[in-house]
Amino acid sequence: MATIDKDPRLSERGPAPHFATTRPPDAIRRYSEVERLTHWAVALAYVALFLSGLALFHPFFWWISGLFGGGTMMRILHPFIGVALGVLFALYAIPLVKDNRILASDRRWLRGMFGYINGRDEVPVEGKYNAGQKIMFWSMIVSVLALLLSGLVIWRPYIAPEFGLTARRAASVIHVVFAFIMFVGIGIHIYAAVWTRGSMRAMTRGWVSRRWARYHHPGWYARMTGKAPVR
Repeated sequence: MATIDKDPRLSERGPAPHFATTRPPDAIRRYSEVERLTHWAVALAYVALFLSGLALFHPFFWWISGLFGGGTMMRILHPFIGVALGVLFALYAIPLVKDNRILASDRRWLRGMFGYINGRDEVPVEGKYNAGQKIMFWSMIVSVLALLLSGLVIWRPYIAPEFGLTARRAASVIHVVFAFIMFVGIGIHIYAAVWTRGSMRAMTRGWVSRRWARYHHPGWYARMTGKAPVR
């Protein structure tokens, strides 16, 4: 693996750039083609929903409707894209449930999380994902489900007439609240992916270096290679 420094924190997550551009022969596959395709399909659907939802939320952003062919077309497309996101997210998330179970070691990781952010060594991670990623995973499941159900209640003209005014108003508030929660969560997700060197490469190319796996996810590294998770 081509790298210019010996400290894995500098090559994989620190401020120094990471120069590996080709796949090393001993690289470890982290995400399959199906996982990467569904992940980016969810991402594209989310961007479309965020932009159209922003335009529907406040008149100041109504100009965004031009990206969807006008206000009428945007109003039609927004709920259909929402259903598509729900389906795509389910296809992506269901196979990952086992790897995102909360373990005892995750509590230790959370206690040392801020020290890790400030540059100290990360608490050893037992599974494929750390506790922060697992919290993000479960919060996204709750958010997507809440957005989907509340969106169905206010979906005009198909479903909304079946509910009373009070139910529609409550669903509108829930929709906005969870849209904001999801926006914050996605922002944290993007920041963490960019900040942790090698993470974006894993989701675009599917592989990570052994150094990256050994440092960030030693337990998963040990399972994948059959070697002790030396840190």
